[in-house]
Amino acid sequence: MPDKTSLVQHLIGDIAPKLADITDDVLFGDVWERPGLKKRDRSLITVAALMAMNRLEQLPFHIGFALDNGVTRDEIVEEITQLAFYSGWPTAMSALAIAKKVFAEKS
Repeated sequence: MPDKTSLVQHLIGDIAPKLADITDDVLFGDVWERPGLKKRDRSLITVAALMAMNRLEQLPFHIGFALDNGVTRDEIVEEITQLAFYSGWPTAMSALAIAKKVFAEKS
């Protein structure tokens, strides 16, 4: 039987089991499943927010998740380019470096 433990459980479940449970159950189990927005749109919003706030540690996962949710590589690059003028050039350059790495890993 395959291991059904979530990525969050693997990352923090040993030291913060409640936070891992809330992340799985509320964030990914409820918020991401709500019908008000498509997952594709949620991914675009999440990548934009993480980039704008310079939360680069979570960006690789969410760029990959965006690709899985139907956002194209060109759209991610365009999103980052657009945000360069609003969140700053350094955040855009960092996000592009991360996106390039994620794109290579998913090839």
